[in-house]
Amino acid sequence: FMYVGLEMVLMQAFEVTLTLPGIAGIILSIGMAVDANVIIFTRIKEEIGAGNSVDKAIKSGFEKALSAILDGNITTLIAAAVLYIRGSGTVKGFATTLAIGIIISLITALFVTRGLLTAFFALGATNPKLYGIKKETKVINFIGFRRIAYSISSLVIIVGFIFLAMNKKNTGDIFNYDLDFKGGSSTTITFDKDMSMKEIDSEVIPLFTSATGGNASTQAAKVAGTNEVIIKTRTMTTEERTKLYDSLQEKFSISEDKIVTENISGAVSTEMKKDAVWALAIAIFCMLIYIWIRFRDIKFASASVMALAHDVLITVTFYAVLRWAVGSNFIACILTIVGYSINATIVIFDRIRENLHNGSKKKGLEYVVNEAISSTVTRSINTSLTTFISVFVLYIFGVSSIRDFTLPLMVGIVAGAWSSVCIAGPLWFDFVILSKRKKEQLSKK
Repeated sequence: FMYVGLEMVLMQAFEVTLTLPGIAGIILSIGMAVDANVIIFTRIKEEIGAGNSVDKAIKSGFEKALSAILDGNITTLIAAAVLYIRGSGTVKGFATTLAIGIIISLITALFVTRGLLTAFFALGATNPKLYGIKKETKVINFIGFRRIAYSISSLVIIVGFIFLAMNKKNTGDIFNYDLDFKGGSSTTITFDKDMSMKEIDSEVIPLFTSATGGNASTQAAKVAGTNEVIIKTRTMTTEERTKLYDSLQEKFSISEDKIVTENISGAVSTEMKKDAVWALAIAIFCMLIYIWIRFRDIKFASASVMALAHDVLITVTFYAVLRWAVGSNFIACILTIVGYSINATIVIFDRIRENLHNGSKKKGLEYVVNEAISSTVTRSINTSLTTFISVFVLYIFGVSSIRDFTLPLMVGIVAGAWSSVCIAGPLWFDFVILSKRKKEQLSKK
Protein backbone atom coordinates (compact mmCIF):
# COMPACT_ATOMS: atom_id res chain seq x y z
CA PHE A 1 0.00 0.00 0.00
CA MET A 2 2.85 2.37 0.78
CA TYR A 3 4.48 1.54 -2.55
CA VAL A 4 1.31 2.24 -4.55
CA GLY A 5 0.68 5.44 -2.57
CA LEU A 6 4.20 6.74 -3.23
CA GLU A 7 3.87 5.82 -6.91
CA MET A 8 0.66 7.85 -7.25
CA VAL A 9 2.20 10.85 -5.42
CA LEU A 10 5.31 10.92 -7.63
CA MET A 11 3.31 10.46 -10.83
CA GLN A 12 1.24 13.48 -9.81
CA ALA A 13 4.36 15.44 -8.82
CA PHE A 14 6.06 14.80 -12.17
CA GLU A 15 2.75 15.24 -14.04
CA VAL A 16 3.12 11.89 -15.80
CA THR A 17 0.47 11.30 -18.47
CA LEU A 18 -1.03 7.88 -17.79
CA THR A 19 -1.34 5.90 -21.02
CA LEU A 20 -1.78 2.16 -21.57
CA PRO A 21 2.01 1.65 -21.88
CA GLY A 22 2.34 3.73 -18.70
CA ILE A 23 0.00 1.30 -16.95
CA ALA A 24 2.23 -1.50 -18.28
CA GLY A 25 5.22 0.12 -16.58
CA ILE A 26 3.29 0.28 -13.30
CA ILE A 27 2.29 -3.41 -13.59
CA LEU A 28 5.91 -4.41 -14.19
CA SER A 29 7.23 -2.32 -11.29
CA ILE A 30 4.54 -3.73 -8.95
CA GLY A 31 5.61 -7.23 -9.98
CA MET A 32 9.22 -6.34 -9.19
CA ALA A 33 8.23 -4.79 -5.84
CA VAL A 34 6.43 -8.00 -4.89
CA ASP A 35 9.38 -10.02 -6.15
CA ALA A 36 11.86 -8.13 -3.97
CA ASN A 37 9.82 -8.95 -0.86
CA VAL A 38 9.44 -12.61 -1.90
CA ILE A 39 13.23 -12.90 -2.30
CA ILE A 40 13.80 -11.36 1.15
CA PHE A 41 11.18 -13.52 2.90
CA THR A 42 12.49 -16.70 1.25
CA ARG A 43 16.01 -15.88 2.45
CA ILE A 44 14.77 -15.24 6.00
CA LYS A 45 12.95 -18.59 6.03
CA GLU A 46 16.13 -20.32 4.82
CA GLU A 47 18.17 -18.72 7.60
CA ILE A 48 15.62 -19.78 10.23
CA GLY A 49 15.63 -23.28 8.72
CA ALA A 50 19.44 -23.31 9.07
CA GLY A 51 19.05 -22.80 12.85
CA ASN A 52 19.57 -19.03 13.19
CA SER A 53 17.51 -16.93 15.59
CA VAL A 54 14.79 -14.72 14.13
CA ASP A 55 16.70 -11.44 14.58
CA LYS A 56 19.83 -12.90 12.96
CA ALA A 57 17.72 -14.45 10.19
CA ILE A 58 16.13 -11.07 9.37
CA LYS A 59 19.52 -9.36 9.21
CA SER A 60 21.14 -12.16 7.18
CA GLY A 61 18.10 -12.52 4.93
CA PHE A 62 18.30 -8.90 3.84
CA GLU A 63 22.07 -9.11 3.31
CA LYS A 64 21.84 -12.21 1.11
CA ALA A 65 18.87 -10.89 -0.86
CA LEU A 66 20.50 -7.52 -1.53
CA SER A 67 22.61 -8.54 -4.54
CA ALA A 68 19.73 -10.23 -6.40
CA ILE A 69 17.39 -7.28 -5.74
CA LEU A 70 19.95 -4.67 -6.79
CA ASP A 71 21.05 -6.55 -9.91
CA GLY A 72 17.48 -7.18 -11.08
CA ASN A 73 16.31 -3.63 -10.45
CA ILE A 74 19.42 -1.88 -11.77
CA THR A 75 19.32 -3.96 -14.97
CA THR A 76 15.70 -2.97 -15.59
CA LEU A 77 16.44 0.63 -14.60
CA ILE A 78 19.21 0.76 -17.23
CA ALA A 79 16.70 -0.46 -19.80
CA ALA A 80 14.17 2.17 -18.68
CA ALA A 81 16.78 4.94 -18.99
CA VAL A 82 17.74 3.86 -22.52
CA LEU A 83 14.10 3.54 -23.57
CA TYR A 84 13.37 7.03 -22.26
CA ILE A 85 16.37 8.65 -23.97
CA ARG A 86 16.10 6.79 -27.29
CA GLY A 87 12.38 6.04 -27.49
CA SER A 88 9.44 8.26 -28.32
CA GLY A 89 5.72 8.51 -27.59
CA THR A 90 4.39 5.37 -25.91
CA VAL A 91 7.90 4.05 -25.21
CA LYS A 92 8.77 7.18 -23.18
CA GLY A 93 5.56 6.82 -21.14
CA PHE A 94 6.42 3.20 -20.36
CA ALA A 95 9.99 4.09 -19.38
CA THR A 96 8.87 6.95 -17.09
CA THR A 97 6.42 4.95 -14.98
CA LEU A 98 8.78 1.96 -14.89
CA ALA A 99 11.72 4.04 -13.64
CA ILE A 100 9.61 5.72 -10.94
CA GLY A 101 8.25 2.33 -9.88
CA ILE A 102 11.68 0.67 -9.68
CA ILE A 103 13.17 3.40 -7.51
CA ILE A 104 10.19 3.28 -5.12
CA SER A 105 10.22 -0.54 -5.01
CA LEU A 106 13.88 -0.50 -4.00
CA ILE A 107 13.15 1.98 -1.20
CA THR A 108 10.09 0.12 0.09
CA ALA A 109 11.72 -3.34 -0.11
CA LEU A 110 15.08 -2.47 1.44
CA PHE A 111 13.96 0.08 4.04
CA VAL A 112 10.20 -0.01 4.68
CA THR A 113 9.91 -3.82 4.73
CA ARG A 114 12.98 -4.07 6.95
CA GLY A 115 11.62 -1.41 9.30
CA LEU A 116 8.27 -3.20 9.57
CA LEU A 117 9.85 -6.62 10.25
CA THR A 118 12.18 -5.11 12.86
CA ALA A 119 9.19 -3.40 14.51
CA PHE A 120 7.20 -6.66 14.57
CA PHE A 121 10.16 -8.44 16.21
CA ALA A 122 10.60 -5.64 18.78
CA LEU A 123 6.88 -5.84 19.63
CA GLY A 124 7.24 -9.51 20.56
CA ALA A 125 6.90 -11.43 17.28
CA THR A 126 9.90 -13.65 18.08
CA ASN A 127 8.42 -17.07 17.33
CA PRO A 128 10.08 -18.55 14.18
CA LYS A 129 6.74 -20.09 13.15
CA LEU A 130 5.40 -16.58 12.49
CA TYR A 131 8.00 -16.16 9.74
CA GLY A 132 8.01 -19.66 8.28
CA ILE A 133 10.82 -22.17 8.20
CA LYS A 134 12.23 -23.40 4.91
CA LYS A 135 13.80 -26.80 5.34
CA GLU A 136 16.51 -28.28 3.13
CA THR A 137 15.71 -27.83 -0.53
CA LYS A 138 14.85 -30.93 -2.54
CA VAL A 139 17.10 -30.67 -5.58
CA ILE A 140 15.25 -31.29 -8.86
CA ASN A 141 17.18 -32.39 -11.94
CA PHE A 142 16.42 -29.43 -14.23
CA ILE A 143 19.62 -30.04 -16.20
CA GLY A 144 18.42 -33.53 -17.11
CA PHE A 145 15.13 -32.03 -18.32
CA ARG A 146 16.77 -29.30 -20.41
CA ARG A 147 16.67 -31.04 -23.80
CA ILE A 148 12.93 -31.62 -23.45
CA ALA A 149 12.48 -27.96 -22.39
CA TYR A 150 14.56 -26.77 -25.37
CA SER A 151 12.50 -28.97 -27.72
CA ILE A 152 9.14 -27.69 -26.41
CA SER A 153 10.19 -24.05 -26.73
CA SER A 154 11.76 -24.58 -30.16
CA LEU A 155 8.62 -26.30 -31.45
CA VAL A 156 6.40 -23.40 -30.32
CA ILE A 157 8.73 -20.82 -31.89
CA ILE A 158 8.94 -22.77 -35.18
CA VAL A 159 5.14 -22.87 -35.31
CA GLY A 160 5.20 -19.10 -34.88
CA PHE A 161 7.53 -18.62 -37.86
CA ILE A 162 5.37 -20.92 -39.97
CA PHE A 163 2.26 -18.87 -39.19
CA LEU A 164 4.11 -15.62 -39.87
CA ALA A 165 4.95 -16.93 -43.35
CA MET A 166 1.36 -18.13 -43.87
CA ASN A 167 -0.04 -14.76 -42.78
CA LYS A 168 2.29 -12.97 -45.20
CA LYS A 169 1.16 -15.20 -48.06
CA ASN A 170 -2.58 -14.97 -47.27
CA THR A 171 -2.95 -11.32 -46.21
CA GLY A 172 0.24 -9.57 -47.31
CA ASP A 173 1.21 -8.80 -43.67
CA ILE A 174 2.93 -11.08 -41.16
CA PHE A 175 0.75 -9.68 -38.35
CA ASN A 176 -2.82 -8.48 -38.00
CA TYR A 177 -1.78 -4.83 -37.81
CA ASP A 178 -4.10 -2.58 -35.82
CA LEU A 179 -5.40 0.88 -36.63
CA ASP A 180 -2.35 2.44 -34.97
CA PHE A 181 -0.20 0.97 -37.75
CA LYS A 182 -2.47 0.98 -40.80
CA GLY A 183 -4.98 3.77 -40.17
CA GLY A 184 -8.71 3.34 -40.81
CA SER A 185 -12.06 5.03 -40.27
CA SER A 186 -13.04 7.23 -37.31
CA THR A 187 -16.76 7.48 -36.59
CA THR A 188 -18.08 10.11 -34.17
CA ILE A 189 -21.58 9.46 -32.79
CA THR A 190 -23.58 11.93 -30.68
CA PHE A 191 -25.96 9.94 -28.48
CA ASP A 192 -29.00 11.27 -26.62
CA LYS A 193 -27.41 10.28 -23.30
CA ASP A 194 -23.96 9.88 -21.75
CA MET A 195 -23.03 6.26 -22.55
CA SER A 196 -20.77 4.39 -20.13
CA MET A 197 -17.79 2.42 -21.50
CA LYS A 198 -19.52 -0.78 -20.44
CA GLU A 199 -22.59 0.14 -22.50
CA ILE A 200 -20.40 1.11 -25.44
CA ASP A 201 -18.56 -2.23 -25.31
CA SER A 202 -21.75 -4.28 -25.06
CA GLU A 203 -24.15 -2.32 -27.27
CA VAL A 204 -22.22 -0.14 -29.75
CA ILE A 205 -19.04 -2.08 -30.56
CA PRO A 206 -20.96 -5.20 -31.78
CA LEU A 207 -22.67 -3.06 -34.46
CA PHE A 208 -19.27 -1.96 -35.79
CA THR A 209 -17.93 -5.51 -35.61
CA SER A 210 -20.92 -6.76 -37.61
CA ALA A 211 -20.65 -3.96 -40.19
CA THR A 212 -16.94 -4.63 -40.81
CA GLY A 213 -17.37 -8.37 -41.23
CA GLY A 214 -16.24 -9.44 -37.78
CA ASN A 215 -13.05 -7.35 -37.76
CA ALA A 216 -11.75 -7.20 -34.15
CA SER A 217 -9.62 -4.05 -34.55
CA THR A 218 -12.04 -1.61 -32.93
CA GLN A 219 -11.14 1.21 -30.51
CA ALA A 220 -13.64 3.27 -28.53
CA ALA A 221 -13.22 6.56 -26.64
CA LYS A 222 -15.58 9.07 -25.03
CA VAL A 223 -15.33 12.83 -25.50
CA ALA A 224 -15.26 14.35 -22.00
CA GLY A 225 -18.16 16.64 -21.13
CA THR A 226 -20.30 15.55 -24.11
CA ASN A 227 -22.42 12.61 -25.27
CA GLU A 228 -20.03 11.99 -28.16
CA VAL A 229 -18.30 8.66 -28.67
CA ILE A 230 -15.46 8.10 -31.16
CA ILE A 231 -15.12 4.61 -32.63
CA LYS A 232 -12.11 3.71 -34.75
CA THR A 233 -12.14 0.73 -37.12
CA ARG A 234 -10.31 -0.36 -40.23
CA THR A 235 -11.18 1.66 -43.34
CA MET A 236 -14.85 0.98 -44.14
CA THR A 237 -16.37 0.76 -47.61
CA THR A 238 -19.47 2.77 -48.63
CA GLU A 239 -21.64 -0.34 -48.23
CA GLU A 240 -20.28 -1.00 -44.73
CA ARG A 241 -20.90 2.60 -43.68
CA THR A 242 -24.48 2.41 -44.93
CA LYS A 243 -25.04 -0.83 -43.01
CA LEU A 244 -23.53 0.72 -39.86
CA TYR A 245 -25.60 3.91 -40.09
CA ASP A 246 -28.81 1.90 -40.55
CA SER A 247 -28.11 -0.31 -37.53
CA LEU A 248 -27.19 2.69 -35.32
CA GLN A 249 -30.35 4.59 -36.29
CA GLU A 250 -32.52 1.54 -35.75
CA LYS A 251 -31.08 0.64 -32.33
CA PHE A 252 -30.55 4.09 -30.79
CA SER A 253 -33.09 6.21 -32.75
CA ILE A 254 -30.53 8.85 -33.70
CA SER A 255 -30.54 10.87 -36.93
CA GLU A 256 -27.88 10.43 -39.61
CA ASP A 257 -26.53 13.95 -39.08
CA LYS A 258 -25.33 12.86 -35.61
CA ILE A 259 -23.02 10.26 -37.18
CA VAL A 260 -19.82 11.47 -38.87
CA THR A 261 -17.18 9.17 -40.40
CA GLU A 262 -13.76 10.15 -41.75
CA ASN A 263 -10.62 8.29 -42.76
CA ILE A 264 -7.54 8.59 -40.51
CA SER A 265 -3.86 7.73 -40.91
CA GLY A 266 -1.92 5.40 -38.61
CA ALA A 267 -0.90 6.91 -35.27
CA VAL A 268 2.34 4.91 -35.15
CA SER A 269 4.66 6.30 -37.81
CA THR A 270 7.58 4.47 -39.41
CA GLU A 271 9.93 6.70 -37.39
CA MET A 272 8.24 5.69 -34.12
CA LYS A 273 8.59 2.00 -35.03
CA LYS A 274 12.29 2.45 -35.77
CA ASP A 275 12.77 4.39 -32.52
CA ALA A 276 11.09 1.60 -30.55
CA VAL A 277 13.18 -1.15 -32.20
CA TRP A 278 16.45 0.77 -31.74
CA ALA A 279 15.59 1.64 -28.13
CA LEU A 280 14.84 -2.01 -27.36
CA ALA A 281 18.03 -3.23 -29.08
CA ILE A 282 20.23 -0.70 -27.25
CA ALA A 283 18.51 -1.48 -23.92
CA ILE A 284 19.15 -5.22 -24.31
CA PHE A 285 22.78 -4.54 -25.27
CA CYS A 286 23.27 -2.35 -22.17
CA MET A 287 21.68 -5.02 -19.97
CA LEU A 288 24.04 -7.60 -21.47
CA ILE A 289 27.08 -5.41 -20.68
CA TYR A 290 25.89 -4.82 -17.09
CA ILE A 291 25.30 -8.52 -16.44
CA TRP A 292 28.69 -9.34 -17.99
CA ILE A 293 30.47 -6.85 -15.71
CA ARG A 294 28.42 -7.69 -12.60
CA PHE A 295 28.76 -11.47 -12.92
CA ARG A 296 32.23 -11.31 -14.54
CA ASP A 297 31.17 -13.92 -17.07
CA ILE A 298 29.91 -13.37 -20.63
CA LYS A 299 28.11 -16.72 -20.43
CA PHE A 300 25.64 -15.34 -17.86
CA ALA A 301 24.93 -12.36 -20.12
CA SER A 302 24.53 -14.53 -23.24
CA ALA A 303 22.15 -16.95 -21.51
CA SER A 304 20.01 -14.09 -20.14
CA VAL A 305 19.70 -12.43 -23.58
CA MET A 306 18.76 -15.76 -25.19
CA ALA A 307 16.10 -16.25 -22.51
CA LEU A 308 14.78 -12.75 -23.33
CA ALA A 309 14.64 -13.60 -27.03
CA HIS A 310 12.79 -16.82 -26.16
CA ASP A 311 10.06 -14.96 -24.25
CA VAL A 312 9.59 -12.39 -27.02
CA LEU A 313 9.40 -15.08 -29.72
CA ILE A 314 6.87 -17.12 -27.73
CA THR A 315 4.66 -14.04 -27.39
CA VAL A 316 5.08 -13.24 -31.11
CA THR A 317 4.00 -16.81 -31.88
CA PHE A 318 0.67 -16.25 -30.12
CA TYR A 319 0.22 -12.95 -31.96
CA ALA A 320 0.77 -14.76 -35.26
CA VAL A 321 -1.28 -17.90 -34.57
CA LEU A 322 -4.29 -16.26 -32.89
CA ARG A 323 -4.16 -13.16 -35.11
CA TRP A 324 -4.16 -10.77 -32.18
CA ALA A 325 -4.19 -7.14 -33.31
CA VAL A 326 -0.72 -5.54 -33.35
CA GLY A 327 -0.78 -1.84 -32.44
CA SER A 328 1.06 0.54 -30.14
CA ASN A 329 0.08 -1.79 -27.26
CA PHE A 330 2.29 -4.46 -28.85
CA ILE A 331 5.38 -2.32 -28.20
CA ALA A 332 4.40 -1.82 -24.54
CA CYS A 333 3.68 -5.53 -24.13
CA ILE A 334 7.07 -6.62 -25.49
CA LEU A 335 8.87 -4.04 -23.33
CA THR A 336 7.05 -5.29 -20.23
CA ILE A 337 7.90 -8.92 -20.96
CA VAL A 338 11.59 -8.08 -21.50
CA GLY A 339 11.79 -6.18 -18.19
CA TYR A 340 9.93 -8.88 -16.28
CA SER A 341 11.91 -11.77 -17.73
CA ILE A 342 15.38 -10.34 -17.11
CA ASN A 343 14.56 -9.78 -13.43
CA ALA A 344 13.45 -13.40 -12.95
CA THR A 345 16.55 -14.74 -14.71
CA ILE A 346 18.95 -12.65 -12.64
CA VAL A 347 17.53 -14.04 -9.37
CA ILE A 348 18.50 -17.56 -10.48
CA PHE A 349 21.89 -16.45 -11.80
CA ASP A 350 22.58 -14.73 -8.48
CA ARG A 351 21.97 -18.03 -6.67
CA ILE A 352 24.23 -19.89 -9.14
CA ARG A 353 26.98 -17.33 -8.49
CA GLU A 354 26.52 -17.80 -4.73
CA ASN A 355 26.70 -21.60 -5.06
CA LEU A 356 29.93 -21.33 -7.06
CA HIS A 357 31.54 -19.55 -4.09
CA ASN A 358 30.08 -21.48 -1.14
CA GLY A 359 31.54 -24.91 -1.82
CA SER A 360 28.66 -26.39 -3.82
CA LYS A 361 30.96 -26.50 -6.87
CA LYS A 362 32.66 -29.55 -5.34
CA LYS A 363 29.44 -31.51 -5.95
CA GLY A 364 29.63 -30.74 -9.64
CA LEU A 365 28.43 -28.00 -11.95
CA GLU A 366 25.17 -29.82 -12.63
CA TYR A 367 24.36 -29.80 -8.90
CA VAL A 368 25.19 -26.08 -8.66
CA VAL A 369 22.60 -25.19 -11.32
CA ASN A 370 19.95 -27.67 -10.14
CA GLU A 371 20.24 -26.46 -6.54
CA ALA A 372 20.06 -22.82 -7.59
CA ILE A 373 16.89 -23.34 -9.64
CA SER A 374 15.31 -25.64 -7.02
CA SER A 375 15.90 -23.16 -4.20
CA THR A 376 14.36 -20.28 -6.19
CA VAL A 377 11.53 -22.13 -7.97
CA THR A 378 9.05 -21.25 -5.20
CA ARG A 379 9.96 -17.59 -5.62
CA SER A 380 9.55 -17.86 -9.42
CA ILE A 381 6.09 -19.43 -9.08
CA ASN A 382 4.91 -17.02 -6.35
CA THR A 383 6.04 -13.89 -8.20
CA SER A 384 4.73 -15.04 -11.58
CA LEU A 385 1.41 -16.06 -10.03
CA THR A 386 1.04 -12.73 -8.20
CA THR A 387 1.73 -10.72 -11.35
CA PHE A 388 -0.43 -13.02 -13.47
CA ILE A 389 -3.38 -12.56 -11.09
CA SER A 390 -3.08 -8.75 -11.20
CA VAL A 391 -3.02 -8.79 -15.02
CA PHE A 392 -5.85 -11.34 -15.15
CA VAL A 393 -8.03 -9.07 -12.98
CA LEU A 394 -7.34 -6.23 -15.44
CA TYR A 395 -8.39 -8.56 -18.25
CA ILE A 396 -11.66 -9.54 -16.53
CA PHE A 397 -12.72 -6.04 -15.47
CA GLY A 398 -11.01 -3.91 -18.14
CA VAL A 399 -12.47 -2.52 -21.35
CA SER A 400 -11.65 -3.98 -24.76
CA SER A 401 -8.41 -1.98 -25.24
CA ILE A 402 -7.14 -3.19 -21.84
CA ARG A 403 -7.99 -6.81 -22.76
CA ASP A 404 -6.08 -6.50 -26.04
CA PHE A 405 -3.02 -5.60 -23.97
CA THR A 406 -3.37 -7.93 -20.97
CA LEU A 407 -4.04 -11.16 -22.91
CA PRO A 408 -0.60 -11.30 -24.61
CA LEU A 409 0.98 -10.02 -21.39
CA MET A 410 -0.32 -13.10 -19.57
CA VAL A 411 1.33 -15.26 -22.23
CA GLY A 412 4.59 -13.35 -21.70
CA ILE A 413 4.45 -13.85 -17.92
CA VAL A 414 4.01 -17.62 -18.34
CA ALA A 415 6.79 -17.72 -20.96
CA GLY A 416 9.06 -15.70 -18.64
CA ALA A 417 8.46 -18.08 -15.73
CA TRP A 418 9.15 -21.08 -17.99
CA SER A 419 12.38 -19.61 -19.42
CA SER A 420 13.76 -18.47 -16.06
CA VAL A 421 13.24 -21.93 -14.54
CA CYS A 422 13.81 -24.31 -17.47
CA ILE A 423 15.85 -22.40 -20.06
CA ALA A 424 18.19 -19.71 -18.62
CA GLY A 425 20.13 -21.81 -16.06
CA PRO A 426 20.51 -24.84 -18.34
CA LEU A 427 21.69 -22.54 -21.17
CA TRP A 428 24.43 -21.16 -18.91
CA PHE A 429 25.37 -24.75 -18.00
CA ASP A 430 25.65 -25.71 -21.68
CA PHE A 431 27.74 -22.62 -22.42
CA VAL A 432 30.16 -23.54 -19.61
CA ILE A 433 30.45 -27.15 -20.84
CA LEU A 434 30.99 -25.94 -24.41
CA SER A 435 33.68 -23.52 -23.24
CA LYS A 436 35.49 -26.29 -21.33
CA ARG A 437 35.44 -28.57 -24.37
CA LYS A 438 36.91 -25.85 -26.56
CA LYS A 439 39.69 -25.24 -24.03
CA GLU A 440 40.44 -28.99 -23.89
CA GLN A 441 40.60 -29.16 -27.69
CA LEU A 442 42.95 -26.17 -27.81
CA SER A 443 45.19 -27.67 -25.11
CA LYS A 444 45.41 -30.96 -27.04
CA LYS A 445 46.45 -29.09 -30.19
